[in-house]
Amino acid sequence: MTDAAAATVSLPIQRNWLLTLLELRTYVALILVFVFFAIMAPNFLTVDNAVLISKHVAINAFLAIGMTFVIITGGIDLSVGSVVGLTGMVAGYLVLYGIDLGLGWSIQFNTFEIVLITCAVGVFVGWVNGMLITKLHVAPFIATLGTLYVARGAALLMSEGRTFPNLNGVEEYGSASFPAIGAGTLLGVPVMIWCLVVVTIAAIYISRRTPLGRAIYATGGNERGAALSGIHVDRTKLFVYMFSGLMAAIVGIIIASQLRAAHPATGEFFELNAIAAAVLGGTSMAGGRGRIWGTIIGAFVIGILSDGLIMMGVSSFWQMVIKGLVIIAAVVVDQWQRKLSARLALAQEAG
Repeated sequence: MTDAAAATVSLPIQRNWLLTLLELRTYVALILVFVFFAIMAPNFLTVDNAVLISKHVAINAFLAIGMTFVIITGGIDLSVGSVVGLTGMVAGYLVLYGIDLGLGWSIQFNTFEIVLITCAVGVFVGWVNGMLITKLHVAPFIATLGTLYVARGAALLMSEGRTFPNLNGVEEYGSASFPAIGAGTLLGVPVMIWCLVVVTIAAIYISRRTPLGRAIYATGGNERGAALSGIHVDRTKLFVYMFSGLMAAIVGIIIASQLRAAHPATGEFFELNAIAAAVLGGTSMAGGRGRIWGTIIGAFVIGILSDGLIMMGVSSFWQMVIKGLVIIAAVVVDQWQRKLSARLALAQEAG
C-alpha cells in the first residue's frame, strides 16, 4: 500500500476517534471537574457536600431538561429564571393568604392544590411564549426576553418587592406539608431528587419513544421538512415552551419550600445554568440534536463547578465569568463536532 493510500484510509479513522472524544466531552468534563475539586476544595468529598450538590444539581437539571427540548426545536427560553421567581411567589402567596374573596372570606388550599395552581401558572407563561413565537412569529430570543421582564415584574408586584416569610403552612388547611417538598426525604433521599428521577424518566421516554419526541427533533432538524411531512410544528413548539414553563414552576416550588420563604428575585441568571447544562450535555444550539441524559450529566458539571468554586472561596463575579466561558467553549466544541461529522460523512462517501 502506498503512503497516499495509507493516509486516505487512516484519515477517517483518526477523525472517528476525535469525533468520539468530542461526543464524550460531557463525561470528560465531569471527571475533570470532580477530580480537580476533590484535590483543591476542602471537604469536597464528604456526604453532606454530596447531598448539597445533588440538591443544586436537581434545581439546574429541572430547568435544563425543559431547556433541552426548547433548544432541540431551534428555540431558546430566557424567561425560566423569572418564571422561577414568579411561581415561587405564587406558591408563597397561596400558602400564606389563599385567595381573598373580600368581606372577610378567603379560599385556602392544601399542598397538592398549591402545587397544581403554581404549575399551571408556569405552564401558562410557557403557553404565552409559545403563542408569541408560533402565532405572532416573534423570534424566540425576543419573545422570551419580553416575558422575562413581565414575569419578574409580576413577581415584584405581588409583594411590592418584599419576601413572603414563614411558609410553614397550616395543618387545618392541609398545607403544613408544603416545606417537605424541598426539605423532606423519602427512604433517606431528598424528595426533590425523587421528583427529578420521575421527570427525567418521563422526558427520556417522550424524546425516544413517542411521536411527539420525533416531532421535536424533526422540527429542530428541518422545520419546513417537518411541516411538509405532516408534523404539527406549531403544536410541537407550543408543547416545549409549556414544558419549560412547567419545569421552572417546579423549581420555584422547590426553592420556596426549601427556604420556607419566597422572594421575587429568586431565579436570577438561572437560565444561564440551564443553557450551559444543556449545551454541555451535547444539545446543539442549531437545533435537531440533544439528549436528556447528556443534559443531566451537564447539570452535574455545572453543579459541581459552582459548588466547588464556592468552597474554594472564588468570588461570585469570577463564577459568572467562568460559567460564561463554559457556555462559549461548549458551543465552540459543538461546532467542531458538527463540522467533523460532516467531513467524516463526506470522506466515507468518497471512499
